[in-house]
Amino acid sequence: MSTILHTKVERWHNILSDQENDLGQRYLQPVKVADVWAAVIPQTGTLLRGRVADTTLARTTHKIVIRYDSTLEVDEWFVYNGQRYNILYIMDPYLNHERLEVFCEVET
Repeated sequence: MSTILHTKVERWHNILSDQENDLGQRYLQPVKVADVWAAVIPQTGTLLRGRVADTTLARTTHKIVIRYDSTLEVDEWFVYNGQRYNILYIMDPYLNHERLEVFCEVET
Protein backbone atom coordinates (compact mmCIF):
# COMPACT_ATOMS: atom_id res chain seq x y z
CA MET A 1 0.00 0.00 0.00
CA SER A 2 2.83 2.44 0.73
CA THR A 3 3.70 2.63 -2.96
CA ILE A 4 0.42 4.38 -3.82
CA LEU A 5 0.75 6.94 -1.00
CA HIS A 6 3.10 9.20 -2.94
CA THR A 7 1.39 12.58 -2.50
CA LYS A 8 1.73 14.78 0.57
CA VAL A 9 -1.54 16.52 1.52
CA GLU A 10 -2.42 18.79 4.45
CA ARG A 11 -5.09 17.80 6.96
CA TRP A 12 -7.10 20.70 8.47
CA HIS A 13 -9.91 21.24 10.97
CA ASN A 14 -11.59 24.10 12.85
CA ILE A 15 -11.09 24.99 16.51
CA LEU A 16 -12.79 27.63 18.62
CA SER A 17 -10.59 30.71 19.00
CA ASP A 18 -10.11 32.54 22.26
CA GLN A 19 -11.38 35.80 20.75
CA GLU A 20 -15.05 36.76 21.12
CA ASN A 21 -17.17 39.12 19.07
CA ASP A 22 -19.56 41.75 20.49
CA LEU A 23 -22.19 39.07 21.18
CA GLY A 24 -19.79 36.88 23.14
CA GLN A 25 -19.50 34.30 20.38
CA ARG A 26 -16.15 32.67 19.65
CA TYR A 27 -14.91 32.35 16.10
CA LEU A 28 -13.99 29.14 14.32
CA GLN A 29 -10.36 29.19 13.34
CA PRO A 30 -8.87 26.78 10.75
CA VAL A 31 -5.80 24.92 12.02
CA LYS A 32 -3.49 22.56 10.16
CA VAL A 33 -3.43 19.17 11.89
CA ALA A 34 -0.67 17.43 9.94
CA ASP A 35 0.89 16.59 6.62
CA VAL A 36 -0.08 13.06 5.54
CA TRP A 37 0.98 10.82 2.69
CA ALA A 38 -1.95 10.01 0.44
CA ALA A 39 -3.17 8.95 -2.97
CA VAL A 40 -5.52 11.47 -4.62
CA ILE A 41 -7.77 9.65 -7.08
CA PRO A 42 -10.39 11.49 -9.19
CA GLN A 43 -13.79 9.79 -9.00
CA THR A 44 -16.66 11.68 -10.62
CA GLY A 45 -17.45 15.00 -12.15
CA THR A 46 -20.83 16.45 -12.99
CA LEU A 47 -21.92 19.73 -14.50
CA LEU A 48 -24.71 21.51 -12.68
CA ARG A 49 -26.73 23.64 -15.07
CA GLY A 50 -29.68 25.96 -14.63
CA ARG A 51 -27.78 28.45 -12.56
CA VAL A 52 -28.21 32.21 -12.62
CA ALA A 53 -27.11 33.76 -15.95
CA ASP A 54 -26.62 30.33 -17.54
CA THR A 55 -23.43 29.65 -15.61
CA THR A 56 -22.17 26.09 -15.28
CA LEU A 57 -20.83 24.73 -12.03
CA ALA A 58 -18.73 21.57 -11.85
CA ARG A 59 -19.09 19.18 -8.92
CA THR A 60 -15.97 17.03 -8.69
CA THR A 61 -15.37 14.22 -6.21
CA HIS A 62 -12.10 12.51 -5.33
CA LYS A 63 -11.08 9.56 -3.22
CA ILE A 64 -8.13 10.25 -0.95
CA VAL A 65 -6.48 7.12 0.42
CA ILE A 66 -4.47 7.50 3.64
CA ARG A 67 -3.12 5.24 6.37
CA TYR A 68 -5.70 4.35 9.01
CA ASP A 69 -6.28 7.11 11.55
CA SER A 70 -9.10 6.75 14.06
CA THR A 71 -9.05 10.49 14.85
CA LEU A 72 -10.13 11.63 11.35
CA GLU A 73 -13.59 13.29 11.38
CA VAL A 74 -15.99 14.29 8.59
CA ASP A 75 -15.85 17.97 9.60
CA GLU A 76 -12.18 18.11 8.57
CA TRP A 77 -10.74 18.72 5.10
CA PHE A 78 -7.60 18.19 3.05
CA VAL A 79 -5.60 20.75 1.07
CA TYR A 80 -3.57 19.69 -1.96
CA ASN A 81 -1.91 22.14 -4.37
CA GLY A 82 -3.89 24.99 -2.80
CA GLN A 83 -7.24 23.26 -3.46
CA ARG A 84 -9.54 22.34 -0.59
CA TYR A 85 -11.15 18.88 -0.48
CA ASN A 86 -14.13 18.71 1.91
CA ILE A 87 -14.78 15.26 3.38
CA LEU A 88 -18.12 13.70 2.42
CA TYR A 89 -17.63 10.35 4.14
CA ILE A 90 -14.90 8.04 5.43
CA MET A 91 -14.69 4.33 4.70
CA ASP A 92 -12.46 1.65 6.24
CA PRO A 93 -12.45 -0.98 3.48
CA TYR A 94 -12.56 -4.56 4.78
CA LEU A 95 -12.63 -3.16 8.36
CA ASN A 96 -8.98 -4.13 8.84
CA HIS A 97 -7.76 -0.72 10.12
CA GLU A 98 -5.02 -0.62 7.50
CA ARG A 99 -6.13 2.33 5.38
CA LEU A 100 -8.98 4.81 4.98
CA GLU A 101 -10.71 5.74 1.78
CA VAL A 102 -11.91 9.30 2.25
CA PHE A 103 -14.41 10.52 -0.32
CA CYS A 104 -14.17 14.27 -0.82
CA GLU A 105 -15.69 17.04 -2.86
CA VAL A 106 -13.57 19.82 -4.31
CA GLU A 107 -14.60 23.19 -2.89
CA THR A 108 -15.24 25.68 -5.67
